[in-house]
Formats: sequence, structure tokens, C-alpha cells
Amino acid sequence: MSTTQPGPSATEVTQHTAATGTAAAILSRLESAWNAGDGKAFAAPYTSDATFVTIRGEHHRGRDAVGSGHAAILATIYAGSTNRMELVDARHVADDVIVATSRNTLDAPSGPLAGIHAATSTSVLVRVGDTWQVAVTHNTLEATR
Repeated sequence: MSTTQPGPSATEVTQHTAATGTAAAILSRLESAWNAGDGKAFAAPYTSDATFVTIRGEHHRGRDAVGSGHAAILATIYAGSTNRMELVDARHVADDVIVATSRNTLDAPSGPLAGIHAATSTSVLVRVGDTWQVAVTHNTLEATR
């Protein structure tokens, strides 16, 4: 006897495709801003009251704090670094909410994390009017293997 599980519905496939496209577009903006060393542009996709937890567990609240925090590290310990952000998963958890997970590969030429390091980041994206913004990000440095 076969116990075939039904596949995803057309609506679920459409929602997954939309979530993936939305999350990938935001990640692209974040990656471009990081690689340009622009903390203010990095924070632009975040909501005004966003929260961001860094790989060191520091908690920043608000777009301005996310921007100034990133401007500071991009001008000092991560100056000249590149960050490649690869979408791992994105899914709608409500009509106006997407949870996205990415794997981020940091290549830092100097500083406390000189070398190549990976982090996993989970973000909550929310629809604000006609645009999508990041409301929450939690970033975790992966253990070296």
C-alpha cells in the first residue's frame, strides 16, 4: 500500500516563489551595501524600529542604530571586507511576514576575524505599504569545522 503525500498546492508554490524573490532582493541590497562599506545603505532596508543581534550577541534597536553600528565596523575591524549572502530558505508565515535564513560568508583582510568566516542569519521581513523591510535579524557565527 502506497502512502503518497500530496505535493504543495499552487498557492503554496506561488507564495514560496514570492518569498524567495523578496528575500533574495533584500539580501542583494544588504550584500551590496556591506561590500561598498556603507553602513547607512546597509540599514536602509530595515524598519525604523528594527532589532539586530550581531554575531557577538550585541543587540541594536532601530534603523539608525543598525546603520551606525555597521558604519563603525565597516570603517574599522571589517574595513575592506566582503560579505557574500546566500539565501538558504524563505517562507511566508503570514500574508505580510516572511522568515528568511541566509548563510553569510565574510572575508575580512584584517582585524579580529581576519580570514574567511561563515555566519547563519535569520531575518523577519514585513510588508510596509508596498515595500518589504527587515524587522528583525539575528546573526550567529558558525563554529569552525
